[in-house]
Amino acid sequence: MSANATFESEAFRSLQREYLRDLIAYLLEEGVEFAVAAEIEFVEFDPPLPEEIRRRFSPVSLFVLSGYTYETTRIEEDRLSFEAGFGEENIGSVVSMPLLAIKQLVVGDYPVAVNIAEPLPEERPDASRSMEALLNNPENIKLLKKRKKNP
Repeated sequence: MSANATFESEAFRSLQREYLRDLIAYLLEEGVEFAVAAEIEFVEFDPPLPEEIRRRFSPVSLFVLSGYTYETTRIEEDRLSFEAGFGEENIGSVVSMPLLAIKQLVVGDYPVAVNIAEPLPEERPDASRSMEALLNNPENIKLLKKRKKNP
């Protein structure tokens, strides 16, 4: 089996998922604050964030879990979730991501875990949530109405 096939196998994904789950659980039990670098395409925000905030995220974005955000951090099944505030108005949202969307766990200045396994396509947020996020921005609603009038 080639290296690529090994890293793309469900056995490897499962190993990585368990490792990330165990390491995050350990950090939470020990009261150690940490950061996660995650693939933003797999991250869900509830309620959805305004588009002007969403577009500022990089493809792999860093979320620092400290203070209140750290206190709300949970592992539920194969997902990490926490509450956080975004933008100048500190807009609150519950952030949720599959464990395999996490590319790095960082404690202080040190990466303590690196993940090269990819989440499965079905772990992406569903299209109805994407449309909900799109319609959350009043400017997008105006554009859609204008487009319907002028096909």
